[in-house]
Amino acid sequence: MALNEDIIYKMLASDSTKRKAFNAIVKLYSERLYWKIRYIVLSHEDANDVLQNTFLKAWNNIDTFHNKSKIFTWLCSIAINEALDYLRKNRNNTTVDIAETPSVSKNLLADEYFDGDEAHALLLEAVSKLPDVQRTVFNLKYFDNMKYSEISEILNTSEGALKASYHIAVKKISDYFHLHE
Repeated sequence: MALNEDIIYKMLASDSTKRKAFNAIVKLYSERLYWKIRYIVLSHEDANDVLQNTFLKAWNNIDTFHNKSKIFTWLCSIAINEALDYLRKNRNNTTVDIAETPSVSKNLLADEYFDGDEAHALLLEAVSKLPDVQRTVFNLKYFDNMKYSEISEILNTSEGALKASYHIAVKKISDYFHLHE
């Protein structure tokens, strides 16, 4: 029998079935969360680390989930915050010589887990240049085709602000491609 969110909610309420419910959550949402994270951190290994941290944080806070939103929305919010925290920590802890660092697109094309073509890699490189919030909004809207109302719930931001961020992100990506023609 497949577990749906209604059954999982009920199972989460009971200590005897909480672990089974959480395992079902992990199975149900791991791949979708992985790709949301991957578009933010770009590396397969980093995405796996952030995904593990996401589920650890979710498990440690499962008792605070009160069914006010969908489980996936709650997990998405945790995953995105974890991915952005990961980027901030790495940005602060890393000093690299830009001249010696391969481009994002070259790294992606060399990654055995990346299944896109050169155009996709170049798009991800342009997206990686965006500020964190714009990158996140762009990823959720462009790659996941999410509605602004869904993104608003995940990021706890107004739809108007999200639309502005998306518009600015698209403009910056377009400018990036015009610069690198």
